[in-house]
Amino acid sequence: MPYQDMFVVFWEQVKQSIQEERFAKLTMAKTIGKPDLKNIFMRPVHSEDGHKVLVKFRYRSKETDDVENELTLEAAFDLLKPHLRKSFSSVLLFTTTKDVTFKINKKGAGSISENSPTFHNVIIAEKNQE
Repeated sequence: MPYQDMFVVFWEQVKQSIQEERFAKLTMAKTIGKPDLKNIFMRPVHSEDGHKVLVKFRYRSKETDDVENELTLEAAFDLLKPHLRKSFSSVLLFTTTKDVTFKINKKGAGSISENSPTFHNVIIAEKNQE
């Protein structure tokens, strides 16, 4: 299945884990090439108006500050999607019941695998106060 379609299936698991309060963290990893962007992390954040997440862009260069944005799930999906296959070849979803890994192979096909959970508790992110 093309990675774009498989990522939609994967994202449904992200949304479900957030709705069920099992979502611990999401990490985009396995960079392609040597981009300045090292990782993208996503954690749940308290919000009065629905489910929101804190998305953090971490850079390799010490001169580049990390960037954090508090977003809705839809906005986070739109922000992360362009980084697939361009910057990252895998996305890891950590929940309190299982870890789910989304991978893109060299031919552009997506796959999803599951493992035992790494996290047993949900840690709510705190937005940096500057």
